[in-house]
Amino acid sequence: MTTTTVDVMLPFYGDAARLQIAVASVLAQDRDDFRLVCVDDRAPDPEAGDWVRSLRDPRLHYVSNPHNLGLAANFNRCVDLVTAERFVMMGADDVMLPDYLDTVLKLADAAPRAAMIQPGVNVIDEVGDEYLPLADRVKAMVRPRVRGTARELSGEFLARSLTRADWAYFPSLLWRSDVVKHHRFNERYPIALDLALMLDIALSGGSMVVDDHVVFQYRRHRSSESATTASDGSRFSQELELFADYRKRFAEAGWRAAHWEARAHIMTRLNAGAEALGALRSGRLDRFARLASFLVR
Repeated sequence: MTTTTVDVMLPFYGDAARLQIAVASVLAQDRDDFRLVCVDDRAPDPEAGDWVRSLRDPRLHYVSNPHNLGLAANFNRCVDLVTAERFVMMGADDVMLPDYLDTVLKLADAAPRAAMIQPGVNVIDEVGDEYLPLADRVKAMVRPRVRGTARELSGEFLARSLTRADWAYFPSLLWRSDVVKHHRFNERYPIALDLALMLDIALSGGSMVVDDHVVFQYRRHRSSESATTASDGSRFSQELELFADYRKRFAEAGWRAAHWEARAHIMTRLNAGAEALGALRSGRLDRFARLASFLVR
């Protein structure tokens, strides 16, 4: 009998076709010592859940929430269901390359105290083709350099770097379960809950291992949560609330550089400016005014 080394948690609510691609990529991993848990947040279309239930694979488990919890609460529901020492919170439209689990677990073995493992990631579009939009070009520029070998980041350096620009790809991260169960996802920030958790971990002394070997494909598309909340401004409003909170915590920790980054929130201003220009070009003057206001907040 295979012992479970890692839990792959896959919360979903929606697109059945992309969910099938995500599930297939997990089941095609080079190693079998994992448990894939698909957590259905009561999607209105039962097709995705019906398909998952139809699979006959002992590594796959299906859980249906009693009612719709929403994204943030469903993430914490997934955390409650984790039983392995390490877990992944995979996106229902992302893709694991076959050596993903083998790679991140070997990195974890080499740094057992690390709370997070960030492997190399490629970005794909709606149809699965690789591309590099502006947001991801910026991520590549600000991401700490690895120079061919895995690098462990911690303390104010990690917090300052993530606050300057959140260069991590949340669905690709391998997490240490005990650390996340201690902190949990902050449901006050449902759009930026991944950044809040990473900053909580950095403030408590946790570390992240960063590696360049590409083993994961992160999907960007116009209907994603990050895209829709950016276009209506709710993402930026929440980011400002988060940075106001964490700059106080950074000050209490004596982290002056991280405090300055949270106060400046340069990337929030730049992203809001880009969205404002798009609204202006499309003639949405009301949306333009709302988005442009984030440039001076």
